[in-house]
Amino acid sequence: MKPSLRPSRAFFSSGPCAKRPGWSPAALERALLGRSHRSAEGKARLAEVIDRCRAVLGVPAEWRIGIVPASDTGAVEMALWSLLGARGVDVLAWESFGRDWANDITRHLKLDDVRVITADYGAIPDLAQVSPDRDIVFTWNGTTSGVRAPDGDWIAADRAGLSICDATSAAFAMALPWDRLDVTTFSWQKVLGGEAQHGILVLGPRAVERLESWTPPWPLPKVFRLTQDGKLAEGVFKGETINTPSMLAVEDVLDALRWADEIGGLDALIARTNANLAEAEAWVAATPWVEFLCADTAARSPTSICFRVAEPWFAELDPKAQRAMTAKVAAALDDEGVAHDIAAYRDAPPGFRIWGGATVDAADTRAMLPWLDWAWRTQTKDRTRTP
Repeated sequence: MKPSLRPSRAFFSSGPCAKRPGWSPAALERALLGRSHRSAEGKARLAEVIDRCRAVLGVPAEWRIGIVPASDTGAVEMALWSLLGARGVDVLAWESFGRDWANDITRHLKLDDVRVITADYGAIPDLAQVSPDRDIVFTWNGTTSGVRAPDGDWIAADRAGLSICDATSAAFAMALPWDRLDVTTFSWQKVLGGEAQHGILVLGPRAVERLESWTPPWPLPKVFRLTQDGKLAEGVFKGETINTPSMLAVEDVLDALRWADEIGGLDALIARTNANLAEAEAWVAATPWVEFLCADTAARSPTSICFRVAEPWFAELDPKAQRAMTAKVAAALDDEGVAHDIAAYRDAPPGFRIWGGATVDAADTRAMLPWLDWAWRTQTKDRTRTP
């Protein structure tokens, strides 16, 4: 039977993600519109974003935090094009974005000494293969695979190379070991539920040293340049953004950061995220046709919660038929207004993906999952086994 309980908010998209509970356009009333971001007040707002990110995330004072263009992708590309080439590179790829970074490094930067260490969707590579003498590029959380790094212990404390971490979908939802991360990137649109467009670039002292001692042999576009006359462009990390930011988006992320502080900071954000995963784990344990794409609980993402279909007959279908079937189920939930945008990522195995970040209430996850069961059984009633 169709469930009677509906989630209060049906926003389970993995990006842009749900706004914080209670959000309304009134949160943007103080936005600095029609003013220069280079004005004293404009710079103050941008610096406030940096300061609040540092406070909530616990970023050490020696680490620089900058607001950069083009969301997390822009922040990652800025790091790759500005920092790589001085050493060999190990690229870890266990989902689509890690594969994108590997492609950029091998086909566009065309570095010679690159090792791409891969794993299938749902798994994590052998982290022991990573060399401390080489630069490392990896995603902390696989947004499209539901797999995260279990910890940072595999990154050598005495490493010679840099660790470059794409931490979008992880920052503000998981504890990050800043002493093991030389470069960290993320966007506002994930765990904070902010508007897209801007990225955050966090540089540790070792990354700054590389920037000031290494000049890449390729030309750098203006939006990628982090140094001037051989020294770090410090203004970027004090609110002087490289290109014009949206002050509306800035006001929105400030609202999200104030909310994070009000509910208890990073510990509260992590707890809210983990509560959503707990709801998913309880549902999967009681639902025979579904299982997690990531079987390893230590590596299972609590933000990008990915499910695969466990029915034997489903595995016998060709991938196109599988994707059409899961898309039909996701569309049924969208039509009912109980869950938007929960189909698996286009390059991932056919299945379902729900966002479990801190802006999602666990009560909504609990209310939504029986609808997924209902939609699956309704759409596959001639095939689904009876428990």
